[in-house]
Amino acid sequence: MLELGNTEPTADLVKDVNEDTFMQDVIEASKDTPVIVDFWAPWCGPCKTLGPALEAEVIAAKGKIKMAKVDIDQNQMIASQMRIQSIPAVFAFVDGKPVDGFMGAKAPSEIKAFIDKLLASIGDDGGLDEAITMANEMLEQGAAQDAAETFAAILGEEPENAGAYAGHIKAHLALGDTEKATALLLAAPEAISQDAAILAVKAQIELADMTEDAGEVSDLKSKLAANPDDHQTRFDLAMAELANDDPASAVDTLLDLFGRDREWNDMSAKTQLFKIFDALGAQDPVTQVGRRKLSSMIFA
Repeated sequence: MLELGNTEPTADLVKDVNEDTFMQDVIEASKDTPVIVDFWAPWCGPCKTLGPALEAEVIAAKGKIKMAKVDIDQNQMIASQMRIQSIPAVFAFVDGKPVDGFMGAKAPSEIKAFIDKLLASIGDDGGLDEAITMANEMLEQGAAQDAAETFAAILGEEPENAGAYAGHIKAHLALGDTEKATALLLAAPEAISQDAAILAVKAQIELADMTEDAGEVSDLKSKLAANPDDHQTRFDLAMAELANDDPASAVDTLLDLFGRDREWNDMSAKTQLFKIFDALGAQDPVTQVGRRKLSSMIFA
């Protein structure tokens, strides 16, 4: 694994490659360091934007990856062998073989995600913590599939990494594959099954199930106004607020329910509050305020 501080001259990181040097600068070179190959042509408009953006990310990686630029007009045999149908076309080579790629222009964030995923997949990321950060950033940017693949690669190196395992589950949730996410949760290694990250994603799945058929907030509020002692409606209102991505209101509604009847439905308000706190995490402001309010009510 290369050190984060490793640097190489730019000329060694980005090269123009032709049919005579492709074997040395791509195939052989990729056995030591991943090589991204950019197939372009002078007449290609999108290539003029993508190329410099790729170069910038490769240089920013400081020697962890290299780039080869191939002009398809001057190197038609290579383009034919790679079955290039349109440009720009980008392929990532590792151990002498293409392992990933894309066609067409990409936004800078997508280019970074592509490189981050490649580096994480081979463990050349400067450390698993950094790789997890990369994968979480992919997830936040909406690249759930890339995030899932990156988390899977991290787990290939460290199967009991709780952060990566939880992230892998969240990525499948983001992809809409609740069945896969649930299966992963049930199969979590015993050593990390009670880790805060795993408990958080478990709570998120449980809350998602409970809020799937939540009613309309306005309708439930009207119903509750007509009968303030309707505890089930108050509980349903909290679930609807959660479904509307308003955990602060949901916590307040459940605290109100707990204050009115803490024993209702086998202490459901308290149980649900703890699930929300687990899902949000201990550092979330909603959790911190909610826990303080709940504690004051319990020990009053």
